[in-house]
Amino acid sequence: MPANPDPQRPVVLVVDDTPSSLGMLCDTLEGEGYTVLVARDGDAALQRLELVAPDAILLDAVMPGLSGFDTCRLIKANPVLAHIPVIFMTGLSETPHVLEGFACGGVDYVVKPLRAQEVVARLHTHTRNARMTRLAREAVDVAGFGVVLVDARGRIAWRSPQAARWLQTSDSGAADGRLPEPVYAALDGDSDQVLLTLAGVQLSVRNMGRVGIGETMLLLEQRSANGGAPSRLANAALTPRETEVLSWLAKGKTNRDIGDILGMSHRTVNKHLEHIFEKLGVETRAAAAALASGHML
Repeated sequence: MPANPDPQRPVVLVVDDTPSSLGMLCDTLEGEGYTVLVARDGDAALQRLELVAPDAILLDAVMPGLSGFDTCRLIKANPVLAHIPVIFMTGLSETPHVLEGFACGGVDYVVKPLRAQEVVARLHTHTRNARMTRLAREAVDVAGFGVVLVDARGRIAWRSPQAARWLQTSDSGAADGRLPEPVYAALDGDSDQVLLTLAGVQLSVRNMGRVGIGETMLLLEQRSANGGAPSRLANAALTPRETEVLSWLAKGKTNRDIGDILGMSHRTVNKHLEHIFEKLGVETRAAAAALASGHML
């Protein structure tokens, strides 16, 4: 597996217990500009996903141990990974198996033996859509908002990473797909704004109306003690060194450049960035740089 996949090339994770049979497919994908990562089973795939978030996953439905369906459920249960499109590779084209693939979070499926060009065409569509969705999601979080989509039954259909962090309290109910009880007041239509406190953070919740079939969008925003929206950077409590690293990141410097400038190894820079991302509530270099650049303007 490449230690540092080229950020300009889309990354696809191929999960199959007999990867040698997919040699031609992997060669085709590489030729089409993808960086291909390979895992032999569901457990190995989950370990890969702790290190890198690919643009798409090609997942064998039937594997020894953790099945493709169960692997997909675990991926979709993780808010950081849930946006990644999963395409099942299966020789099981019977309707029940196809329906199970979609029910556990898959966006598409291809039938073995695989036709490489068909897989490439489907991957291109799903990776493009996923990247557009990710960029939109990052823009929402960088702006300091969280977004939650609620289905007709009052369950969480989707949430942005920032919203997930705010909702993940021990008694919120968000873990089982339900909203915290106080948030439901925003769905009743009695008020366009509800103020509440979750995870020690005061939030305003606005009902933005219907955005799909039976789905409602809620916009969450952190409020300061005087009722205003606080600065993300002001609340981040970055150390002086982290502030320096973020400043150079916002200027477009690479990890190695930052290490050379500040006299530290690029691994130390990586550690600082991990802490910065966590404190700022973002997931990528682009989101952190955008937030820092907006603050410095």
